[in-house]
Amino acid sequence: MEVVILPGNKQIGALAADAIEALLLRKPNAVLGLATGSSPLPVYDELARRHQERGLDFSQAHAFALDEYVGLEPGHPESYREVIRREFTDRVNIDPANVHSPDGTAADLPAACQAYEDSIRALGGVDLQILGVGTDGHIGFNEPGSSLASRTRIKTLIEQTRKDNARFFKSIDDVPHHVVTQGLGTIMDARHVILIATGAQKAQAVKDFVEGPVAAICAASVLQMHQHATILIDEAAASSLKLADYYRHTYDNKPKWQSI
Repeated sequence: MEVVILPGNKQIGALAADAIEALLLRKPNAVLGLATGSSPLPVYDELARRHQERGLDFSQAHAFALDEYVGLEPGHPESYREVIRREFTDRVNIDPANVHSPDGTAADLPAACQAYEDSIRALGGVDLQILGVGTDGHIGFNEPGSSLASRTRIKTLIEQTRKDNARFFKSIDDVPHHVVTQGLGTIMDARHVILIATGAQKAQAVKDFVEGPVAAICAASVLQMHQHATILIDEAAASSLKLADYYRHTYDNKPKWQSI
């Protein structure tokens, strides 16, 4: 796990976009894993800028969303398929047919979850997965207590997560209780994971998953066992880390040939 502490969203977005651009240049048909929420927005903004100003090409790429609410009708503005379309994929030249998301309206949700796993596998797996992290340490919607080996499945949201997400709805009563999410085992299969966390409200979660034990109570802690996990955080999110100075020193003295 590499922890990189940066001044703010602009620098975080640029560094993550650097990694994605380098991937697309060497593998134009790369498979990207897309997250929603506020954390990835600077990355999507920077990628859209590079596409519009420099012609960064997504035409052969595929993308898989991390999760989806159960029960929101197709086209609902807060469905994650719509959020990803609005915030990213409509702003670049990726083929809409190559953008995949879990089906939260399927009559047979377990079968739909297995089909989603099969779709990822059929394309050779995710090359680079973007993640945010919840205040309780969840990634995707793998809430505390999730199996560290879990696959795509239905999950019940804890009330804190519903409260955190209520800002996107008219009221908390409109926030669904269930989601379909890639599992921790699914996320761990990605060849490179970039997790983004900003703000003081994420400081405890960052401390827990970076420097705490690997445990189901903090789902993101499983990334300690990933062979290529990059954690991009700002100073506020880094404020509780015991080894923050070491992480800064390591990044400042990183060999020039070594990318994130």
